[in-house]
Amino acid sequence: MIYEIQQLNYRYPSSDRMILCDIDMSVSGGEILTILGKNGAGKSTLLMCMLRLLKPASGKIMLDGSNINDLSERDIAKTVGYVPQIHIPSFPFSVLEFVMMGTASGLGFFEKPSKREREISYQALEALGIDSLSDKPYTNISGGERQKATIARAIVSKPQVILFDEPTAHLDYGSQLLVLKTIKELSEKGFSIVITTHNPDHALLLGGQSALMSSEGSLVVGKTDDILTQESLSRIYDTDIRLEYIDTLCRKACIYSNL
Repeated sequence: MIYEIQQLNYRYPSSDRMILCDIDMSVSGGEILTILGKNGAGKSTLLMCMLRLLKPASGKIMLDGSNINDLSERDIAKTVGYVPQIHIPSFPFSVLEFVMMGTASGLGFFEKPSKREREISYQALEALGIDSLSDKPYTNISGGERQKATIARAIVSKPQVILFDEPTAHLDYGSQLLVLKTIKELSEKGFSIVITTHNPDHALLLGGQSALMSSEGSLVVGKTDDILTQESLSRIYDTDIRLEYIDTLCRKACIYSNL
């Protein structure tokens, strides 16, 4: 197992409400786990705990067989890649330079990126279709393009697991499909993937495992086909949702009633 989470609880210091309640979850090698839930349910908070950026009130997180509290930040960075919802640029690095920063965890303290790291970073840009932006300042590209560059930066660190926090939130429809395809391919190459999303269709396309997070902070995990039902999705999102098998697509799709 890459991640083993046991009885995890979290509340923000300024609040009495428990955001995460008795979370039990595991992620194995090459597995995709898609976490769905309403805004404010705690999806991003769970990822922050998995990165040790937030300290749980109780419970245990094991990362690749070690208690995450016993690992250094460098050890965590070598094992876990992270793609946030929004990345706000501070300095006008070129897009290629920004992506190359993802290789830092594999370098020595005084070692600089070499030609090899530069080539790996450029290949990641090519895979996401933004290699033409390699020389542009990161501060001068669109939000969607920045999101793709952030995904490329996570890929080049060659982690065992990559945490994606709503990676398609700022992308157009075609770019969303490209990112989902990239995530699927990363899983097929042996990467473990944890992704949060608001779109049930993303979970259906990715397959694997899914988790539904309630507004009370509890989590139900299982095979996507078993977990994603009309009843469970309607309950989580408090709206009428239907799942139907589309013959021309050869898969289930999430549809909604008329507005």
